[in-house]
Amino acid sequence: MSAPHVPVLMAEVLDALQPGPGQTIVDGTFGAGGYSRAILATGASVVAFDRDPTAARFAEGLPAETFKLIEARFSQMDEALGQASIDGVALDLGVSSMQLDEADRGFSFMRDGPLDMRMGADGPTAADIVNSETAEALARIFYVYGEERQSRRVAGAIVRRRAEQPFTRTLDLADVMERALGGRRGAKVHPATRSFQGLRIAVNEELSELEEGLAAAERGLKVGGRLCVVTFHSLEDRIVKSFLTLRSGRTPAGSRHAPPTEAGAEPSFELLFNGARAPGEDETQANPRSRSAKLRAAVRTAAPVWGEAE
Repeated sequence: MSAPHVPVLMAEVLDALQPGPGQTIVDGTFGAGGYSRAILATGASVVAFDRDPTAARFAEGLPAETFKLIEARFSQMDEALGQASIDGVALDLGVSSMQLDEADRGFSFMRDGPLDMRMGADGPTAADIVNSETAEALARIFYVYGEERQSRRVAGAIVRRRAEQPFTRTLDLADVMERALGGRRGAKVHPATRSFQGLRIAVNEELSELEEGLAAAERGLKVGGRLCVVTFHSLEDRIVKSFLTLRSGRTPAGSRHAPPTEAGAEPSFELLFNGARAPGEDETQANPRSRSAKLRAAVRTAAPVWGEAE
């Protein structure tokens, strides 16, 4: 097997996570195992989560005494390990390079494959959604999750085409999207990019999983435990930023964009640094997919889990 791809912001994540001997670290998005290997090298034990059943092949050779892979969503970490039992959590969100590069997973509009997009092995596929949802529902998926401004045009083209023949292949869907948006060939960003993102997020319930996963980390981390999250688009980053801003007690009183901090709720996290860290120029040149990555990190305080305080 070839060497695993080095995850984005690896050095920054390790610096923020500070793993070491005697610690139990959750790698919530195992993927090809890059974070897990780096964390194990520090002497820490790793419990990894991945809902993709094919990820297990990347765990071959990892030490059974200090490593365990659980086929489940990372939002189940506290159920699997217990509350206040984890020293650190690392989450590298979005679709993995491994999944994008395998045409038969159906994530990419650049490679022909079955229109699947599922990170796990269950639930509706992308084909199920595009062939059954109303034009209004599809437009909402593309607009809200993909931030596609011309979502109604894309959805209308899909509904008209599927009346003649259902969608089963990625390139077929990408072609219809491209023609609906004027066939902007040669543009820096492929016309199907945003809509494919929106569809993938809907198929995998990625945003609700992130919200539930952050809450699970709050329950699962010990006092002094560290949470490190790498995001790749604004929707994910907004959720992480909002969660950590609120839980660290930094929400401005009287903000019209967010409710004030709960009366009596002590901050359950302390930010490790203000704002987000981004990859350096060397990393973005070596790996163009890292350009949009952002790292946010915080330390669990001794305060009760929000919503569970007396």
